[in-house]
Amino acid sequence: MLKKDPIQVFEHSFLGIGDRGFDKRHFIALSQLNALHNYQYFDLKHNGVVFKQFVGVIQIDDLTIEILPKIDRYEPEENKTKWRNVLLEMLKVTKKLKIQQVGQANVSKQSIHFLDIYFEWFLNEVQLLIHQGLIKQYYKETGNVKALKGKLEFAGHIQKNLVHKERFYTTHQVYDKDHLIHQILGQALEIIATLSKGNYLYSKCKTVQLDFPEVKTIKANENTFSKIPKSRKIAPYETALAIARLIILNYAPNISSGSEKMLALLFDMNSLWEEYVLIRLRHACQDHDVKVYGQSSKGFWNGITIRPDIVLEKDNEVVLIIDTKWKNIDQSQPSTHDLRQMYVYNDYWKSKKSLLLYPSSNAKESIAQFAPFVSIEKNVDHHLCGLGKISVLDSYGKLDEHIGSKILSIL
Repeated sequence: MLKKDPIQVFEHSFLGIGDRGFDKRHFIALSQLNALHNYQYFDLKHNGVVFKQFVGVIQIDDLTIEILPKIDRYEPEENKTKWRNVLLEMLKVTKKLKIQQVGQANVSKQSIHFLDIYFEWFLNEVQLLIHQGLIKQYYKETGNVKALKGKLEFAGHIQKNLVHKERFYTTHQVYDKDHLIHQILGQALEIIATLSKGNYLYSKCKTVQLDFPEVKTIKANENTFSKIPKSRKIAPYETALAIARLIILNYAPNISSGSEKMLALLFDMNSLWEEYVLIRLRHACQDHDVKVYGQSSKGFWNGITIRPDIVLEKDNEVVLIIDTKWKNIDQSQPSTHDLRQMYVYNDYWKSKKSLLLYPSSNAKESIAQFAPFVSIEKNVDHHLCGLGKISVLDSYGKLDEHIGSKILSIL
């Protein structure tokens, strides 16, 4: 079964039933997926789906939907390739994606599916592990053996071996490659084999499976990953396990009443934008003796904490607090809620200056306008809040890697 060309949509856009191969069967599957995730991904209408701020990829059988970021409300359709590359680069910088042997030219031309990049990343990691030598681990196994070893399970032994006196029903330790880590990787390999039928990755996946040891089939869930032991032997597996976790926990076979198999890798653009700005700021501040902290929290009330996105500190004093907002603010003022939040941040972190930072698609736009909060006391200098806009794109229409330096310069 060959994959169709992906349906590309922007965040906050509408996809109707019957549009570009999206039918009622896919709509039902998406509605079930949305219900599993507390209705956070989409708004469901009677005749289609309105996407929210989540971007990424959804595959339902042979149908792939790529949800792309945008800044302008009326982003032209022809800009989808540009924003697809922006998303890929953001995911790469924030280490949610690694483009290795998949050529950047192929990614840009969309000759491969978005999801296949993750699949190939995982297959490359597993191939590397096989080449380096897969580890063995001890685990307990209960069953019939021909020689007495380990602990004899009397009840099970009497029940199963009344006739077979030469066997022993025991619980014993086994040291081999059929352990939890390889069972998780084996499950992810099986999902990739199921979803990559009909494209170039299927044969590569089957080759990796042939080189991979036979392991017990499991159905891993969130709790399964918490049982993975921590040790130096496991360190080479961290990347493969992280991708396997992403694939397994977002795979939903038979999610609707039909037989559709679905995988959804979706990322909140607000969080992705925050992480990208944080990483670029840390890099830019290395030469300025400025420390950059992310997700620094303080107690607020009755166990509730508050957490600004980014805190900049110099000489042990907070010099700026930044809250990033992934939305277009061109024709409007920041919300009263956001301003109250920044006021409290300034107060709790003893900062004189805070900034609400919004994205812009204008490569020449990097501005910040500060104004003081009105103090209830006369003749008292009070702290400031700024409204900042920073271009996501450089002059070539690509994701701006110097955004951290530009933020520092406009301050």
